[in-house]
Amino acid sequence: MAQRFSFAIVQETHSGVNAMPRGDKDTYTDKQKRKAEHIEQSYEDKGVGKDEAEARAWATVNKQSGGGEKPGGSGSRTPSREKKTARTDSAKRAAESRKGHSRTSHTSLESQSKESLMKEARSKDIKGRSSMNKAQLVEALQKQG
Repeated sequence: MAQRFSFAIVQETHSGVNAMPRGDKDTYTDKQKRKAEHIEQSYEDKGVGKDEAEARAWATVNKQSGGGEKPGGSGSRTPSREKKTARTDSAKRAAESRKGHSRTSHTSLESQSKESLMKEARSKDIKGRSSMNKAQLVEALQKQG
């Protein structure tokens, strides 16, 4: 049986850390590029470095739209339902952060999996967590604050 090997082209950045090369942005629409610029500017206004802001901006665009949308891209398309969900989730998190709610707010806890809640309960050393159901875990974590 033949073995397959997979190699990734890696570039060394100015800090000496290996990173994947940045992709060509030709397959992105003008709207996606404008969105990335806006997001990048927002991060820079908050004090995030230029390179980190750019990386976060493109990651957000990719998460929300599934990558470049022009013909001739990778060929894989993200279904419109997934795109809509990603945009909605992102918008809700942004609105909550503007209102001053943390990600461990009431609604956020309820949307987490039981396994995730259990890990959080373990880190906060909540007694009796192993016998709690999801609703009880949410309640205990809210009381713990």
